[in-house]
Amino acid sequence: MGAEAVKLDYLLGIDLGTSGVKALLIRPDGSAVASASSAYQLYSPQPLWSEQEPEDWWDGVCHAVGGVIAQAGIQAREIRAIGLSGQMHGSVFLDEHGNPLRRALLWNDQRTQAECDWITETVGHQRVVEWLSNPVLTGFTAPKAIWLRRNEPQVWVRVKRLLLPKDFIRLRLTGEYATEVSDASGTAMFNVRKRAWALELLDAIDIPADWLPPALESPEVSGRVTEAAAAATGLAPGTPVVGGAGDQAAGAVGNGIVEPGIVSSTVGTSGVVFAYAAEPAVDPALRLHTFCHAVPGAWHIMGVMLSAGGSLQWYRDTFCAAERSVADAIGTDPYELLSREAERAPVGAEGLIFLPYLTGERAPWPDPLARGVLFGITRRTDRSHAARAIMEGVAFGMADSVQIMQEMNVPMGEVRASGGGARSPFWRQIHADITGLDHVTINTDEGPAFGVALLAGVGAGIYGSVQEACRSTIRVETRTKPAPPANARYRELHAIYQGLYRHLKEDFVRVSRFAESG
Repeated sequence: MGAEAVKLDYLLGIDLGTSGVKALLIRPDGSAVASASSAYQLYSPQPLWSEQEPEDWWDGVCHAVGGVIAQAGIQAREIRAIGLSGQMHGSVFLDEHGNPLRRALLWNDQRTQAECDWITETVGHQRVVEWLSNPVLTGFTAPKAIWLRRNEPQVWVRVKRLLLPKDFIRLRLTGEYATEVSDASGTAMFNVRKRAWALELLDAIDIPADWLPPALESPEVSGRVTEAAAAATGLAPGTPVVGGAGDQAAGAVGNGIVEPGIVSSTVGTSGVVFAYAAEPAVDPALRLHTFCHAVPGAWHIMGVMLSAGGSLQWYRDTFCAAERSVADAIGTDPYELLSREAERAPVGAEGLIFLPYLTGERAPWPDPLARGVLFGITRRTDRSHAARAIMEGVAFGMADSVQIMQEMNVPMGEVRASGGGARSPFWRQIHADITGLDHVTINTDEGPAFGVALLAGVGAGIYGSVQEACRSTIRVETRTKPAPPANARYRELHAIYQGLYRHLKEDFVRVSRFAESG
């Protein structure tokens, strides 16, 4: 009997990313049993636009979930519960039957600056802060809805529901309209302090409140897999699906950022610095986001830069054909070769500074028109300087958020490094040297899918709390300490880095106008 109980304790996490969906099956001790992924297309019909087909997400989920069950060789009924994570802020406009009316506008879509300005002017800056605890930004959901009303009125009049990406998957799995507080926090329609929809704001900007689903706490059961969804995915009918979390809060749970003093630094395509908060503390200048955490009754403070690992990827793809060829020939990762090349340059790359604003920026500069810059090129500048400057520029951008958190008196004992950037010991050392904080790695790098699998375990009663789930499954494996001489050099260079944006801000506006006029 005991063996059968253990056998039934598999947990499934589904993470709906921007480039594809990942399904991860784990045991209660945190060990991964199987994972499967499925890619889908990103559409950019105009510059700065970013869209996807919700039906493509569902097809991807069906493929990935079926793959993970087959790979694990288990019966679907052995999965105790399912957690959902996904890209935040996206807008899924549905008709009365729950069918998408158009492609979803994504988190990195930059078309809505005029709508952001209109919302802030209509509501008033002070009330935006009071009701949302965050500014209204182009990536968020509310300005996307206003854009639809202004630009596609024939679609607007048919809208009956507005969901976030992962919650569209919940609808297809369970037939239930629901979201949870961490993802809802990034809509610019949610009162983060009250953990409820900001009804006064919705009324002010004339978005119907009945379009929005109930907002649950992340470990709460939101529904159960329907017969139709079971037939499409291979899951067992009746399997509970918990609220889950937006990808950043889910990733933080997967990194154990569920108690004071532990901060995460995630370098993926974007870069995120994430800290637990027992109270809804707000940066007075609104440079960072304050959102509800996936931990019930807790919040988190988060800084997001848009092109972190994406900056190094751009450099690799644009300038490093030789490194890619060599990496293919010797069977290694081209990023490893770039890291070795960067190590040849001194701390600070002899004054070469990279501003990583390739797709605009969010924190600490909410500026969709900001652009990337390589500053300080001389005749001595070579490829090693360029590679190191890009890695340092990304680390400076992440350190901007750390610095603001320190100004807010957020406890910081250690930084847990994750994402593709964390795989490089050299890049981890740069981050540690710039921030002056220990950077550690942990025993899992499965990301948001792992975090929502743990939340599913809380909802199923396997763990007593989110904290217990993390303590039971996560441990520190490596520790990188800052080098004081490098830290001193970087403090001087970081100040120059920060000044460059302020000097160039108006020029970014002018060059954007020039580019648009051509």
